[in-house]
Amino acid sequence: MALHATAGTFPADQAGVRGKRLSWGAVFAGVVIAIAVQLVLGILGTGIGLAMVDPVEGTTPGAAGFGIGAGIYWLITTVIALGAGGYAAARVSSAHDRFDALVHGLTVWGVTLILTLYLLTSAVGGIIGGAFRTVGAVAGAAGSGISAAAPRAAQIAGVDAGDVRDEASAYLSNAPADPAQMTPEQAQKEIAKQLPAMARGGSDGAQAEARVVDIVAAQRKISRPEAQAQVSRAKADVVRTKTQAIATAKQATDAAAGAASRTSFLLVLALVIGAGAAGFGATAAARRRG
Repeated sequence: MALHATAGTFPADQAGVRGKRLSWGAVFAGVVIAIAVQLVLGILGTGIGLAMVDPVEGTTPGAAGFGIGAGIYWLITTVIALGAGGYAAARVSSAHDRFDALVHGLTVWGVTLILTLYLLTSAVGGIIGGAFRTVGAVAGAAGSGISAAAPRAAQIAGVDAGDVRDEASAYLSNAPADPAQMTPEQAQKEIAKQLPAMARGGSDGAQAEARVVDIVAAQRKISRPEAQAQVSRAKADVVRTKTQAIATAKQATDAAAGAASRTSFLLVLALVIGAGAAGFGATAAARRRG
């Protein structure tokens, strides 16, 4: 007895195909192919780059040239890999409609992108996080070990705690009030002690500067006006150096921000091109099937 398909129904094989417009098996195959092609081409590019390094002859391209060349090569390999992955996914999925093929290609692009980002963040982040956790644990253990071992070490060495405190107070004792009675070491320590107040300025800064001028005059055996001139020149040099350092830091920050902005735009452009390559490969497969 023959069976006839009624209106609005399809044979079993066609109904299965039309009812399932996205084949995740085909997408997985496309992702595997895309990543494999990207890896092969990446290894090939590494070999080409290393072959160009010739420090003996001095013909090695500069860092800028290497960076531009690597970026262009990465973009080309990405287009080839995603195009191949999208084409394979559309062919395996048996998609007849161009839109269905395009969806397969874009899904391959999206899954490949997410998988790549996941692998990078999980691997690199895990390594860095583990390293920081290890350093923190070692530092904590070292700190607790030192604090516990110091009294024991002093006891073994026969050093009395009172002697240690007396020696520490001797190191921290104030210098003589008269700069002429200071040793060179005491003068240096006293000047270093006054520098923070000089940097803050105000009345405390003026007092600290007067103290430094007195010390310089006494130690170098020059008049106070000469010592004042030397201190003023030193302050001007410090201010100028600080200003230059701040300006250099601002320029470096601006340059880094500009580079990061350009890199972001270029990365977005590369991702869009990759999506276009995957979609083009998939639709090409659908046209060939049709």
